[in-house]
Amino acid sequence: MARAKTKLKPKTVLIVDDDRVLRHALASLLEAAGFSTLEARDGEIALKSIRTRTPDLVLLDVGLPKMSGLDVLSAIQKQKSQPKVVVMTADDTPKTLVRAIRDHAYDYILKPTPPQTIVDLVQRVMAAPKLPPIEVVSARPEWLELLVPCHFEAADRIYNFVQTLDADLPDDVRDSVGQAFRELLLNAVEWGGGLDPRRKVRIACIRTKRVLFYRIADPGPGFSPDQIPHAAVSNANSPYGHLQVREDKGIRPGGFGLLMTRAMVDDLIYNEAHNEVVFVKYLDK
Repeated sequence: MARAKTKLKPKTVLIVDDDRVLRHALASLLEAAGFSTLEARDGEIALKSIRTRTPDLVLLDVGLPKMSGLDVLSAIQKQKSQPKVVVMTADDTPKTLVRAIRDHAYDYILKPTPPQTIVDLVQRVMAAPKLPPIEVVSARPEWLELLVPCHFEAADRIYNFVQTLDADLPDDVRDSVGQAFRELLLNAVEWGGGLDPRRKVRIACIRTKRVLFYRIADPGPGFSPDQIPHAAVSNANSPYGHLQVREDKGIRPGGFGLLMTRAMVDDLIYNEAHNEVVFVKYLDK
């Protein structure tokens, strides 16, 4: 006789927002997506729910009555049970962002955002693997420095934070810096860290009035450009020669990442071992 399948308990999302209409809309959409929901209109109720009900994830508005959402986030880190927290706010100032990073917010979403977009984010966060924490070395708007587990999920989260931190820059500068940062960070976690989340990439994002300075150091032994014939950057005399190398080796199409990165920033410098890279974008030309 076939054994009856055990029905899995749905994961629980705590929605913390003083906007009753938004809370109910999110609860309805999340329940339709298969989640269980709890609601809290302020921080005190939210912390009580976390202590007694142990949700898997918290959608946390920053602008709460009685107690700031950022204070709630800080208090959550002192709880025995620490659910993942997605911060929701209309305040995209660097001060708010870096405090969210400092207190280990899992992700950050700007309001107003369509409720369905928030639900899509919840599904992605719930499906993400459990990783070692991102370590914060420095959390200042002008100097953000982190140790990031070598995993694509962690890299994507940090990319989203950094893109928000640079939201005041001209669109073309923000886009080029963001693409360069993402390409180099993904290379570091994949090739330098071997996608091993026990290893970490050290990144620093430093900003002055005139310069953006990014430094990415991976835990790998480094490489020589001569060892990567499948990349366009290693084929100066034949920019498309790497495509044949990729086809011969059965590697997916691509290989233009480093070449494009060099075109998007003002300076790109590797250390001797090629396991640490610095790039610079000038803001005052």
